[in-house]
Amino acid sequence: MDSHRQETYSLSQIKSLHELKQKLKSSHDPSISIWSIPLLDNESEKSDLILLKFLQARDFHVEKALQMLIKSLSWRKDFKADTIVDEELGFKELEGVVAYMQGYDKEGHPVCYNSYGIFQDKEMYEKFFGDDEKLQRFLRWRIQVLERGIKLLHFKHGGVNSIIQVIDLKDMPKQELKAASNHIVSIFQDNYPEMVARKIFINVPWFFSVLYSMFSPFLTQRTKNKFVVANEGNVAEILYKFIRPENIPVMYGGLHRTYDDVQNSHPKSASEFTVKGREKVNIQIVGIEAGSSITWDIVVGGWEVEYSAEFVPTAEGSYTIAVEKPRWVPAKDAAIHNSFATKTSSGKMVLSIDNTSSSRKKVAAYRYVVQK
Repeated sequence: MDSHRQETYSLSQIKSLHELKQKLKSSHDPSISIWSIPLLDNESEKSDLILLKFLQARDFHVEKALQMLIKSLSWRKDFKADTIVDEELGFKELEGVVAYMQGYDKEGHPVCYNSYGIFQDKEMYEKFFGDDEKLQRFLRWRIQVLERGIKLLHFKHGGVNSIIQVIDLKDMPKQELKAASNHIVSIFQDNYPEMVARKIFINVPWFFSVLYSMFSPFLTQRTKNKFVVANEGNVAEILYKFIRPENIPVMYGGLHRTYDDVQNSHPKSASEFTVKGREKVNIQIVGIEAGSSITWDIVVGGWEVEYSAEFVPTAEGSYTIAVEKPRWVPAKDAAIHNSFATKTSSGKMVLSIDNTSSSRKKVAAYRYVVQK
C-alpha cells in the first residue's frame, strides 16, 4: 500500500468499518486505545486508519478483524507493549547491528534494517538464544525496535502509515534461528497488520527457498506480495530504487555512517549516477577556491572498479595533484571518505571511476562539502 496515496474505499468497506466500530463499542471500554490512539474516537481519522488496517488484514471480514483486534489488544496488555519503548533491556551491543531504524525511503517510510549474521558465532547465539528466557527477552527487544519505528508514523490518510523492512540474510544461521524467526513473524503478523509497506530481502543466498518455506506458512498472500529480493551482487542497485544513498548504510552500498564528517557538516544530498560496463566516469567538482577544503564520500555498489582522485588547479601551468592514486577497490569495501585542502590554488576535484574491465553496469553515488 502506498502511504502517500489518498486511499479510497468502497461503500461496502466503509460499512465494514462502521460495523467493526459498533461491535467494538458494544464489547469494550470506550477508552480503549492502541499506540496512544483512542480506537472509538468518532472524530479521529487515526482511529479509522488503524481499524482499516485490521480489516484489510482480514479482507474486510468484520468478525475476523474484530477477533484479531481483540487478541492484539490482549497481547499488548500482557506483553506491556505500550511501555516497552522506554525499557532498558540490555541489548546495547546489538543496537545498530542486528535490528535498528535508520533513515527513510524515497516516499518517507521509516526503514528498519535487520541482520542476524552475528549469531553464527556460537557464543553470541548462546548468549541471546541459549534458553527460552533469553529468547523471550530477545523477542521483547525486537518488538521494542519495531515500536520505536511505529512512533515515527503519521496515522492519517495520505500520510506515512507503514515502515520498510530491509532483511539481510548474509551468514544467517537459518536452522538455529528457526524458533526465533517463527516467533517474530507470528507476532508481527498477528499484532501489527499492514504496518510494513515493503520487505526487502538482501544478500539472498541460494538456500533462500528453504528459508522462505520455513516461515511462508505464517504469511498471508498480501504480505508475500510486498517482498523484494536482492542477491549479493545487486544489493545497492535494488536499495537505490527505494532509498536514497545518503540513508543507506555504507555496508550496503550507501553513504550513511554513524559518525560522519560530511554528514555533520550539512552536506548536499547525495547525487546518484550509473557507471556502464566498459565505461570510465569522471566526476568534476568545480569552483574550489584557494584556502578551502573539500570533504567527499563516494561509493559504487559492489565496487570492483579502479578509483582515483586528483585536484586540478585553475592557474595555467600548474601541476595536477594526485590526491588518491589509482587503485583497485574490491567489492567488500565500503564508501570512500576523504578530504583535501588547497592553500594557494583554486581549481576542481576530479573523482574517477574506471569500470572498463567489466561489462556489468553499476550504481553509484557521491556527495561533498566545501569549507573555508
